[in-house]
Amino acid sequence: MKIICSGFPKTGTKTLACALGALGYNVYDFIENFWYLDKEWNEIFNRGGNVSHFKRMFENVDVVCDLPACFFWEELHEAFPDAKIILAYRESGDEDDWWRSMRNQMMKVDNFLFRLILAATPTGYRMLQFMRNIGRVVFGQLPMSRWGPVTYNETLMRKSFRRHYNHVIQNAPRDKLLIYKASQGWEPLCEFLGHPVPSAPYPHKNVRGDVIEVALQSHPFMREMKFELAVVASLVVVVIGSVSTWAVYKCWHWW
Repeated sequence: MKIICSGFPKTGTKTLACALGALGYNVYDFIENFWYLDKEWNEIFNRGGNVSHFKRMFENVDVVCDLPACFFWEELHEAFPDAKIILAYRESGDEDDWWRSMRNQMMKVDNFLFRLILAATPTGYRMLQFMRNIGRVVFGQLPMSRWGPVTYNETLMRKSFRRHYNHVIQNAPRDKLLIYKASQGWEPLCEFLGHPVPSAPYPHKNVRGDVIEVALQSHPFMREMKFELAVVASLVVVVIGSVSTWAVYKCWHWW
């Protein structure tokens, strides 16, 4: 582990993950943490974890970003004490601005196709449980159910955001911490990491909370879940067709 991105979602984490990937780092964002490590994370959520857990989970990973890893930045740094820490902020640095963006992101999760995938496919249900555990541990609430709408407690989420950022600023080693905004571009990031500045423009991801729509269209993990949904739908059609045929047959013979 070389870099721990300790910023909460909706502070430019998707853009930062993309930028670090462009610099050649192997990045585990939210989706990689779910896809490869959900069993380990669920164990930590429910029973706790120690240095050996984190070392084993991330021994071949350069960077962690977004939830749930950002919330456990301190434990990760204990496991990888040479790692640098990047605390991302929104451009305004304002809690109200963060909350508006976070609320918009949660509403985007109510995308019909995405919710159907979460409710009706095996992998989707795994992701739902993972997201519910994150909500419980990080924000003190369960924001999603299998079929119901997304719910949230604004007070608890704001308090979690405030507490987390204050804790990072007060406790991260000063010589290993970069407080960063995406608008600063490549220069401070590359200087902090000891990289030459790329010629390519600095990326800009998850514009207006569109990460779910983009993932549904292009992410290989999401494509696999969409395939599962197609299989489930096909099975439902076959079962309904079989039952209907049997019912018609019985009715025909009864008459």
